[in-house]
Amino acid sequence: MNKRSLQFLETLVNTPSPSGHESRGLRVWLDYVCQYADETYSDAYGNCVAVLNKGGGPRLMLAGHADEIGMTVNYIDDNGYVYVRKLGGTNPAITKAQRLTIHTRKGPVKGVVGSVAPHLMKGDSGKVGAPQIQDLFIDIGVSSRKAAEKLIRVGDPITLNDQFEILRDDLAIARAFDNRVGTWAVAETIRLLKAGKTKLNVEVCAVANTMEEVGLFGARQIAYSLHPDVALVMDVTHATDYPTVDKRQHGDIKVGEGPTVTHGNCNHPEVIKRIEQVAKRLKINLQHEAISATSGTDTDAIFWTRGGIPSGLISLPNRYMHSPVEVVSLKDLEQIPQIMAGFAKSIKRGEQFKVKI
Repeated sequence: MNKRSLQFLETLVNTPSPSGHESRGLRVWLDYVCQYADETYSDAYGNCVAVLNKGGGPRLMLAGHADEIGMTVNYIDDNGYVYVRKLGGTNPAITKAQRLTIHTRKGPVKGVVGSVAPHLMKGDSGKVGAPQIQDLFIDIGVSSRKAAEKLIRVGDPITLNDQFEILRDDLAIARAFDNRVGTWAVAETIRLLKAGKTKLNVEVCAVANTMEEVGLFGARQIAYSLHPDVALVMDVTHATDYPTVDKRQHGDIKVGEGPTVTHGNCNHPEVIKRIEQVAKRLKINLQHEAISATSGTDTDAIFWTRGGIPSGLISLPNRYMHSPVEVVSLKDLEQIPQIMAGFAKSIKRGEQFKVKI
């Protein structure tokens, strides 16, 4: 990965963007992609679009969601301790004893999630059940509700403080690869297409959409307004290459063995077939996943919008998803914009993706 692209990824990941409060990360995204796009804009709810080859046809949407899981201030007690609600799939069990930031109108406020010392825990064995979100309390270093309310208010979003690091070789750790890697990939696709000499038939709309973690809302909004002819969605998927994960239930997906494509339901068979053809031509190994109902990604919202948008999901294997220590392969990640760019180049003017009967 070139130095500038890596710096873009690191900045994206390190910029807090909890669901419903993505504007800081979206600003980073727009400032980068505007150098390569013909046009950029955002809609009423912050979904951002970068257009290349405007007026071409058909219209291809490349989507990655800009938000990350987090929490929000829900209640402040008389002693100034803060209680929270989830934003998305936050895991209370791994949120205890973490450093965090509360993002307020006046600026960031530091805090820690309290953790009772094992010596003080109830029960003869010293063991307690898994905490629920309402059990977590945040210490911001004050001793009263009045003092706390001078700093924060109910509704302020919260993120953990963990930052991007290289673990070893091409493996990286971060808090929010889910799904800052998606917004990175669609922006990088625009960069690759702009740098290439191939004349495009398609209009390419790279999208950084909001609020996926709380209901796929941004994808519904922008897919309806853009009304693309075909869509590629990029998100993370669960790597299953570490202890305790049952491959019989969750499949066999490895970090470092390439991106995945998903088969079934929202994934249009002709779109997936084209992705496979492009990857084969580029000599990129693909891993394969199956779904029996929904994918749990924005693909679920996009494919049934309007009369049905032919869609395909490309995913990045991710160990320890929805944790402060998500692990991905930068080599796997770098291959995804290559596939997306190849897909865009392969589309003929006026081409339609339809199920063959």
